[in-house]
Amino acid sequence: MDFQLKLEAREISKAYRDNEVLRCVSFTVRNGEFFSILGSSGCGKTTLLQILIGLLNADAGKIFKDGRDITNLKPARRGMGIVFQNYALFDSMTVFRNVAYALQFHGVDKETAAQKAAQMLDIVGLKNFSSKMPAQLSGGQQQRVAIARALALEPDIILFDEPLSALDASTRLDIRRELKNIQRTLGTAMIYVTHDQEEAFALSDRVMIMERGVVSQIGSPEEIINAPANDYVQAFVIDNLRTKIDSLRRFLT
Repeated sequence: MDFQLKLEAREISKAYRDNEVLRCVSFTVRNGEFFSILGSSGCGKTTLLQILIGLLNADAGKIFKDGRDITNLKPARRGMGIVFQNYALFDSMTVFRNVAYALQFHGVDKETAAQKAAQMLDIVGLKNFSSKMPAQLSGGQQQRVAIARALALEPDIILFDEPLSALDASTRLDIRRELKNIQRTLGTAMIYVTHDQEEAFALSDRVMIMERGVVSQIGSPEEIINAPANDYVQAFVIDNLRTKIDSLRRFLT
């Protein structure tokens, strides 16, 4: 057994009638790794994330976590957390209650839940916002609450479904830095779904690039830049990144 291996997906497939959304998708995630799933809209990356967390069933394939088959386990028994794009906060609860309630819902006693909620809000920089309501926060602050709530449950893996796409550029950069700090501090494995090449390459230890339900390439950002696996990777990743760099070059000289 590879004790560095946290998660393994083996030949995951999913179809809706004649639409084959995923076709034999296989990959691994290591302990403490930041692993991004990168692809354009409709490539199957969000469907894959929902299968990993247990919100959808695959038509074929297996999922292993720490060497244990979790393919048919309920989401609550998988030891994973998830952060959605739309925050999914309770509008009628304070920031503190949003985090503490998630813990109490999972059986944690009130006092322990309060201590853990305060700790997680401190980690994401919201210690002084505990008594605020979600509507009183910016979008970036609401997303930090969602991250604190996911962290509070101490999952082995946190999944992120396009969590920054609704935020402005400055806020995205702030939360990107926060996520990397959390990863380094807590050592939690993170699986991050995005369509943004720059975001994936800036955050990730490794990136999996998907095209129309299949895996085009898996590797470190350096490996992908130096040796794109096919024309799609070249066009979708390398050429796009170079276009962004070239568009800014004249401001940096």
